[in-house]
Amino acid sequence: MNLHEYQAKRLFADYGIPVPQGVVAASVAEAVEAAGGFCTRGCVVKAQVHAGGRGKAGGVKRVEGLDALREAAGSLLGTRLVTAQSGPEGQPVERVLVEPLVHVHKEFYLGALVDRAAQKIAFVASAAGGMEIEEIARAHPEAIHRVHVDPATGLMPFQARRLAFALGLGAQLKPFAAIVGALARMMADKDLGLVEINPLVLTRDGDLLALDAKVAVDDSALYRQPELAAWRDPGQEDPQEHAAAEHGLNYVRLDGDIGCMVNGAGLAMATMDLIQLAGGRPANFLDVGGGTTAEKVAEAFKLINAEPRVRAILVNIFGGIVRCDLIAEGIVRALHEVEVRVPVVVRLEGTRRDEGRALLERSGLDVIAVADLAEAARRAVAAAQEGR
Repeated sequence: MNLHEYQAKRLFADYGIPVPQGVVAASVAEAVEAAGGFCTRGCVVKAQVHAGGRGKAGGVKRVEGLDALREAAGSLLGTRLVTAQSGPEGQPVERVLVEPLVHVHKEFYLGALVDRAAQKIAFVASAAGGMEIEEIARAHPEAIHRVHVDPATGLMPFQARRLAFALGLGAQLKPFAAIVGALARMMADKDLGLVEINPLVLTRDGDLLALDAKVAVDDSALYRQPELAAWRDPGQEDPQEHAAAEHGLNYVRLDGDIGCMVNGAGLAMATMDLIQLAGGRPANFLDVGGGTTAEKVAEAFKLINAEPRVRAILVNIFGGIVRCDLIAEGIVRALHEVEVRVPVVVRLEGTRRDEGRALLERSGLDVIAVADLAEAARRAVAAAQEGR
């Protein structure tokens, strides 16, 4: 789950990380009233969306005076901001963050993420912060500095010093080490998967300031982070993915036209590979889980059927923990409740396979039952191509 910049900065402030004293507004009038005092001397208006690259996309505006503030806020609020990370549809701008101008001497990048290969927290830093950090990482990897934090010891003082000296921040060693230490505590306390400060700036007065903030919370840990869970903004999420999460389903929208419903992430990946091999493209990743129910299967089926790009649906279930007859029951329920406009290919294998297949056959529904997975993928691709 991603946080907005203003939410991430609230979290930063709670941990003692210095941030600009900005205000959040949901309307032009609110922006002028809250930020009018300091914006006469210059301010920055930032669209609050869950996507990077806002600056290049026109989502960050530097203005001076109330009229300019009013114009900037009005040009952002109520629009959809399209960035390099948002996709072609963009993200809705429902709030703006207004902050006073900061006189920047130098910009840095500082981030922390879970390195699953190393099974440690990795801190990443660069003296070349700002909007081009991704390009710098690709073209000049030597400019990126890393340290790994062992979970048994936590962040060690020498690691923060190593990063400070790599960035040329010897004179700011203590405040920089305090920021790194705060990020390490935040990662552990709040179950974060990623935190970024880009840029972390050195002001002309010699102070360090988190000018931007990005925070991603581990979805699997939200049950023990109720305060952060309350900050979730469904308007920034794909509607299908949000609806799936409400039913405990793992759903990711893709750009193909063959809907997939599978139990188990590994089997789902293999199913999508077979669809690609057969010349098709999956429209989604959907894992109903190993211990799913007929109700969940029905909801999953409705989600796929509601996607207008889908021209065929492939259901691939291997009954281990879950029983094939329960899956079949969910499919029958969904097909009775919604109008299915595309061919449905079903492959059931494993626990109570025969009972599941018999249930589908007795239903009288127009379902293509296939025993072999590769054949099921081919049939789904052929059905989708016929419907184009």
